[in-house]
Amino acid sequence: MEMKEPAGGTVRGYVLMSGGLDSRLAACVLREQGVAVTAISFTSPFFGADNARDAALRLGLPLVVEDFTEEILRLVEHPPHGFGSYLNPCIDCHTAMIRLAGRRAEQDGFQFVATGEVLNQRPMSQNRRSLDIVADGSGYRDWLIRPLSARLLPETEPERRGWIDRGRLLDLNGRSRKPQFALAERYGVTDYPESAGGCRLTEPNFSARMKDLRNHGCVSDVHAIEMLRYGRHFRLNSKVKVIVGRDEADNNKLERLARPRDALLDTLEVPGPIIVVTGPYNDDDLLLAAQLGVRHSDRKSGAVEVRIRTGGGECRVSVVGSPDEVVNRLRVC
Repeated sequence: MEMKEPAGGTVRGYVLMSGGLDSRLAACVLREQGVAVTAISFTSPFFGADNARDAALRLGLPLVVEDFTEEILRLVEHPPHGFGSYLNPCIDCHTAMIRLAGRRAEQDGFQFVATGEVLNQRPMSQNRRSLDIVADGSGYRDWLIRPLSARLLPETEPERRGWIDRGRLLDLNGRSRKPQFALAERYGVTDYPESAGGCRLTEPNFSARMKDLRNHGCVSDVHAIEMLRYGRHFRLNSKVKVIVGRDEADNNKLERLARPRDALLDTLEVPGPIIVVTGPYNDDDLLLAAQLGVRHSDRKSGAVEVRIRTGGGECRVSVVGSPDEVVNRLRVC
């Protein structure tokens, strides 16, 4: 890969912007050299760009937001370097983001891509080996600058060409955040989130639900992924799922997200959840879903009337709640 010479003498680059403190500081360190910094962020069903938008606004940076859905779904299905603690393919995800940012930098006539990574701040994803894997895998090793730890890492092409002054880059190392807090005060960076990544794939409950989708060949179903954020999830068989709302907010979301082909159930005699049944369900599945719904209603014993709405019409059944052993056997998370 080869970046173009700076047009008009102005060095320009993309900084991957999560919106957290480190990515904000990386932009500040580069901008202090007179570099024209543009923030770039990515969105998917697992993370958004709200924190990046806030950071760009506060720092006065232009921001580019790219849809990362196709890339991240492919990586969740087949991560070349495996997963982190949960279903998070962090190394491959970051590699792909830098690759996409690098391609855009080439197209736009920019001179580099930068990140806010700090050497050894995260023992698994920011050790030297992981940083090298990401740099090599992206195809932009020579054009990838990590301003906060650059003096501890190999010199990059923008530094060798004098576009970036290596002596004004930093040598942060390790998990202590004190140097970053001091830099934030120096640059007037305030009101930043503790952790801006916000990837749902690092959350244990969401990851368990996503793993269930993955195991049943539904990784590419973006709508099903959106449904993972709400309710309690139960797997009846390889094709049929039941989602039971936990509170009024959940109920409202599930009712809005239910598709015409889904079954929608609710309790009539007592306050209870909205229940969504997805997949090629049959009457037995609907009956079991109604029992799961009653189990999570305000009725502690006895039968409850449940309304069942499907594309074929509406009916009502009277059922008691599922016993604990059934709930525990079917629960995904």
